[in-house]
Amino acid sequence: MNPRRPGVRRAGRQRGAALLLLVAVMGVGGAALFLSAFSRSGLEARRQQRTLVALARAEEALIGYAVQHGRLPRPAVSAADGSEAPQPCADEKACSGFLPSVTLGVEGADAWGKLLRYSVTPEFTREPIRSGAALATKTLQSRDANGKLFYRVGAETCDIRAQCAPAVVFSSGRENFGTTVQGLPQANGAEGNEDEQNNEVAAKRFVQRALNDEPEQPGGVFDDLVRAMDISLLYRRMNAAGKLK
Repeated sequence: MNPRRPGVRRAGRQRGAALLLLVAVMGVGGAALFLSAFSRSGLEARRQQRTLVALARAEEALIGYAVQHGRLPRPAVSAADGSEAPQPCADEKACSGFLPSVTLGVEGADAWGKLLRYSVTPEFTREPIRSGAALATKTLQSRDANGKLFYRVGAETCDIRAQCAPAVVFSSGRENFGTTVQGLPQANGAEGNEDEQNNEVAAKRFVQRALNDEPEQPGGVFDDLVRAMDISLLYRRMNAAGKLK
């Protein structure tokens, strides 16, 4: 048997080296995709956490305002003006808008660059707030393991003896709806996301549930972050400051 010629051996080695290089490149590409996905996941988790902190600070600032002024502030004038609206709220819808961040002296946007939303019971924007008569109107629902809505805060009918929340603050999350800090409304890019659609137009009944990117789940995809004000905390703080009737 004739030995293989040197040129043939070199060509075989070159093909083998090229194959190994291709495998290596594919491996690096796969690792890069994995690390990119992991990085995005970590970034989103940090953004969610920063937004939750912003919502908590907003609630604290709202309660601080009530302690000082004897009432909660009205929503902001507009997306472009974070000052409290000067006119009294005519109804629940008029008392739902953007967080009056300039008046409160807090950050007015979430970690995705969208303005924080705010809805407050009209009666709680008028001084004095009478704890024995003022009826908080905001409710917060979630979904159980079977996808059925239930009340996390409040009930079907709000009552003085079983109060709902006086206000809610919320973020529309990364996807779907919301208004950018430049004042640009964001479209809904999903179908069947009824819980997000509800929050976009809600004036009294809001939904907060686990983040979900599966459209077939009850309520559809969901990444809103909603915080209902604790009326007991509001009353304790106002009472301690002598601002509660």
